[in-house]
Amino acid sequence: MKAVRFHRYGDTDVLAYEDAPRPAPAAGQVLVRVAATTFNPVDASIRAGSLTEAFPIRFPHVPGVEVAGTVAELGPDVAGWQPGDAVLAYLPMTDDGAAAEYVLAPAAALAAAPRTVPLADAAALPAVGLTAWQALTEEAELAAGQRILVNGAGGAVGGYAVQLAKQLGAEVTATATAGSADRLRSYGADRIIGHIDDPAAVAGAPFDVLLNLVPTTPEQNATLVGLVADGGVLVSATSPAQPDPARGVRAVAVFSRSDAAQLAELVARVDAGTLRIDVADRRPLADLAAVHADHAAGRLAGRTILLPA
Repeated sequence: MKAVRFHRYGDTDVLAYEDAPRPAPAAGQVLVRVAATTFNPVDASIRAGSLTEAFPIRFPHVPGVEVAGTVAELGPDVAGWQPGDAVLAYLPMTDDGAAAEYVLAPAAALAAAPRTVPLADAAALPAVGLTAWQALTEEAELAAGQRILVNGAGGAVGGYAVQLAKQLGAEVTATATAGSADRLRSYGADRIIGHIDDPAAVAGAPFDVLLNLVPTTPEQNATLVGLVADGGVLVSATSPAQPDPARGVRAVAVFSRSDAAQLAELVARVDAGTLRIDVADRRPLADLAAVHADHAAGRLAGRTILLPA
């Protein structure tokens, strides 16, 4: 089979589109024929060697933590799936990923793919959709009637966070560029604002929940904490912030994890028409090194999926 692999840590030029052995499923595993995978910033960090302690890998390594595809083969003792089933999954970070024609997936990580969108596009849901869902429901415990600010709503996680927060009954304020404003309004955002320069001028503040999705300095984190109402919470997917115990403001980090039941819930929302999957670009798998380079240069606008030949 064809796959993108890297044999050492390094820049984008270590990514090679090459022949690789087709894997065989062991007990508890499913072999998935890949319809699409995605680019995620964590793939670039792992490739560069920035996360060796958190996510140790073996070389050669295949990136790609999200997959949509069809079941090709079942390992021993796997029940509930049949060859030809359309599935998607958030794959383990340290295992070989889905930047290949075939990938092994833990059967426990699989969810049935949405029926209402192209199978390849569904690859853009698992990791970022679960990050948004877990941030809102587990870390923030967002409740109906609360006010939330999604800082960096124009990104992949932010788009899902705006949609899901609105569905949970919150009043949603989003920071985004003008290019993302119409899309976020269509997702249900009640208010769109630009970058936060003067916290005193932020409409809608204070917020019960602030979800930060952009890299921030300690000074910027302090500003964000100041926008949180007494007893509220700042949830960060990037730079950790300090809490404000005097006001009862918590500061927590979200580290997304694979969860098939939660992924199935997100799929149900997609099929019900209440959760939209946004794909900005579709490129051949052989272009993955160029996609990594585009990310490094700030040229990626939205989610990019990679399609095997």
